[in-house]
Amino acid sequence: APSLPPMQRGSVKWHLFSRKGDVTYRIPALIYRPAETTFLAFVEERSSPRDEHAKGLMVLAPSLHQWGPFIHLKTAGLPNHRTMNPCPVYDKKNDVIFLFFICVRDGISEQHQLRTGRNAVRLGYISSDDGSRSWSSMTDLTEQVMGDDEAQKWATFAVGPGHGVQLSSGRLVIPAYAYYIHKSWFGYSFPWWIKPHCFSFYSDDGGQTWARSELLKALKTTECQMAEVTCKDNRQALYCNARSLHKFRAEAYSTDDGHRFPDHALCKRLCELPSGCQGSVTDASPSSASPGCPKSWLMFSHPTSKKKRMDLGIYLNPSPMEQSRWTSPWVLNKGPSGYSDLAVCEDGEPLALVACLSAERPRHTRTSCFASSPTMSS
Repeated sequence: APSLPPMQRGSVKWHLFSRKGDVTYRIPALIYRPAETTFLAFVEERSSPRDEHAKGLMVLAPSLHQWGPFIHLKTAGLPNHRTMNPCPVYDKKNDVIFLFFICVRDGISEQHQLRTGRNAVRLGYISSDDGSRSWSSMTDLTEQVMGDDEAQKWATFAVGPGHGVQLSSGRLVIPAYAYYIHKSWFGYSFPWWIKPHCFSFYSDDGGQTWARSELLKALKTTECQMAEVTCKDNRQALYCNARSLHKFRAEAYSTDDGHRFPDHALCKRLCELPSGCQGSVTDASPSSASPGCPKSWLMFSHPTSKKKRMDLGIYLNPSPMEQSRWTSPWVLNKGPSGYSDLAVCEDGEPLALVACLSAERPRHTRTSCFASSPTMSS
């Protein structure tokens, strides 16, 4: 198996959000804003670990040297709905942060939607053009991106969770998945006729209008993230890594900015837990690249245990179009580990700063941030 490149194994750990009484923090998301050399960390606030008890979203916007106070994002939501699945994306061209999320009707669980085949979710976002100091009111995109007959066959859907990505073309991409009703009988459906498939929402005009890609119906996948990579021949590809209902992670590739993913497979190098778990992926550039070698790598975080959510690990792939090139993991967080998100910043030196958030075991939930400086020499 490929081995991990030489790394600085030490890391600094900050516990950013810790359980307080009945309040817990879950579902982390992380982005890097180079304009102020700042990471922004987002989480769900819940009154219990249950999905149905989500209360709202919070953001922490520190510098590299000091974490600032966290802020409740009061405009991120709708009356009589709970706000879930933070999915931020940074528009580098306009220095604007878009925070996507879903709003689920109070009292309605995901399982209820799957049993009835009736979607109770709306899609929204808020934005900030001043580095998260202030946020806009919520924009409800549900009708704009789901007003067609195809979307009426969704039992439910969600975004991310975790970061979105801006492509070299300028397109903003929000990873998502939907439970699609493949068959119905006189207007009624059964859970075994409903299958999950990943896709994306995207904008080509700086967030003014949004559309959606085709569902990847060839695989049964849920929570996903995407990353743009540059191949050996300078060709750009959008890579998707998704939680699957199988024993392995699902991978897919697109060469049309994510509208379709014709190349897809289960990755035997990346195992999935029996009950599944979200994972994070981002592109990472090596400090030096030999001629003919890929110009970008992939970095992936996920619990390394094959049985339960334990030992969050970092995997690298120095040749993103080849499944066999994933390294063995470097364990970043020993012990209970769950959802995570990755962000990479470059400071001009042959180092990458990686920040990762992990939500730990439900009764002792603590969202932590890890910073490390792996040297990725090809």
